[in-house]
Amino acid sequence: MITIKSKPEIEILCEGGKILAGIMKKLGQIVAPGVTTGDLENAARELAMQAGGRAAQLGFVMPDGKKFPSALCVSINSEIVHAASLPTRRINEGDVVSLDFVLEYPINEKFRTGRICNQHSKLGGYYTDMAITVPAGKISKKAEELIKVTCECLRIGIEQVKPGNTLYDIGSAIQKYAEDRGYGVIRELVGHGVGYSLHEDPQVPNYAFTKKEMENAVLEPGMVLAIEPMICLGNWRIKSVKNSFAFATVDGGLAAHAEHTVAVVDSGRVVLTEEGD
Repeated sequence: MITIKSKPEIEILCEGGKILAGIMKKLGQIVAPGVTTGDLENAARELAMQAGGRAAQLGFVMPDGKKFPSALCVSINSEIVHAASLPTRRINEGDVVSLDFVLEYPINEKFRTGRICNQHSKLGGYYTDMAITVPAGKISKKAEELIKVTCECLRIGIEQVKPGNTLYDIGSAIQKYAEDRGYGVIRELVGHGVGYSLHEDPQVPNYAFTKKEMENAVLEPGMVLAIEPMICLGNWRIKSVKNSFAFATVDGGLAAHAEHTVAVVDSGRVVLTEEGD
C-alpha cells in the first residue's frame, strides 16, 4: 500500500534529508586510496548520532531473516548496491565507490543507546535515503563518464516527479537517457517508497516496465519516493556476491549508483536530500 505523508511530515523529512545530504558530503570527502570501509562505517555512525538521528540500515532485518551488519553500504567497482561496510576492506587508487545511507531522524533517546527499531513511530523518526558514487583518487575516463551519466539519469528521473505523472514516466526517462549513450540500466534492483519505514510501496523502476512486470502508479501529493538509478558498463544483469549482501554486475563491468529522496507536492516535487542554504 502506498502511503501519503502530510505536509508537516514532509517538513520533518526535509529537515532529516538536509542532514543526510550533509553526512553524505562528508563521507564522500573521506573516500581516498588507503581508506577502509570500516573508516567510512565509523564516520557514518558518528555523524548520524551527532545529528540526533539513527543509521537505519544497521540491524535491518532482511527478507531471509538475516540482519544487515553495517550502517553504511560501500559498493566498489562492479558491485552495484548493498555491500556492507566491513572493517578491513581497503579502497584502492582508481576505485569507483558507491555510498548508500539511510537516516532515521529525529529519534527518541532510547534509540540513541543502540536499540534497533525498524518501525516508524510518531515519537521516533522518519526515513530518508541517499546514495552517491565518488572516485578514489584518479579514475579512468570511462569511469568518470559513467558517474556523470548516472547523476544525470537521477536528475532526469526527478524531473518526471509531479502530480499526474506516473512511475513509468520516471523509469522510461532514465532508461532512454542511459541507453541512448550506450550504458546498461539495472532492472532487477529498483527504487522504492520511503518515509515511515526504510522500504515502502511502490517500487520505482529505472526502466520502461510493462504491465505484466508491475503495476504503474499515478503520482500524487504526499508520496515520497527514493529514486535511485543504477547504471553500468556492459551487461545490465546482476549476480549476488558470495558470502556478501552485495549484488554485482554479472560480467564484472563497472557500476554506479545515485539516489535522492523526493516528495511529490502540489507544485511538483521537493528533493528532500539536498543540502540547505
